[in-house]
Amino acid sequence: MSKAFVSESHAQDGDDDEPSRPPLPAGQKNYITRAGYERLRLEWQQLMDVERPKIVEVVHWAASNGDRSENGDYLYGKKRLREIDRRIRFLTRRMEIAEIVDPSVHRGSDQVFFGATVTYARADGEAITVCILGIDEADHAQGQISWVSPVARALLRARVGDEVVLHTPQGPQTLEVLAVRYP
Repeated sequence: MSKAFVSESHAQDGDDDEPSRPPLPAGQKNYITRAGYERLRLEWQQLMDVERPKIVEVVHWAASNGDRSENGDYLYGKKRLREIDRRIRFLTRRMEIAEIVDPSVHRGSDQVFFGATVTYARADGEAITVCILGIDEADHAQGQISWVSPVARALLRARVGDEVVLHTPQGPQTLEVLAVRYP
């Protein structure tokens, strides 16, 4: 069936989760640092207090101009309002289930826990440094990985000097933990 024949509310059902973020594993908590939680909260507040009211005002003005079928401001505004509302629902759900973790309580430890910055060596000798963070705050380009990622799962609970096995599609790889730091 063509999208043209599906009501907007029906087309949006089940489409609330952000495609750029993986879902949480079933039964797991949404671990996040205080800074990560604050970023989510600030984005939510910006959407609620600034962007959404501005778009609502534009849509209201455009609707008062009459014919809505060819009114670009109205059509774009309604589309943007749906995007904002979807993001607000996503952020609200993520913040409701968030469990804020303070990684600094592990300062001085040589064991890998949530929030650790870990340097490890692959079998080819290349040293890689990653920071293990929450799903909603990880940024691979900055060396931040999610605690549910395969690399983080392999590293968690290991100590400096330990060798862990990372299972990859190319087969198992051995990683050696070289250093562990906490903020």
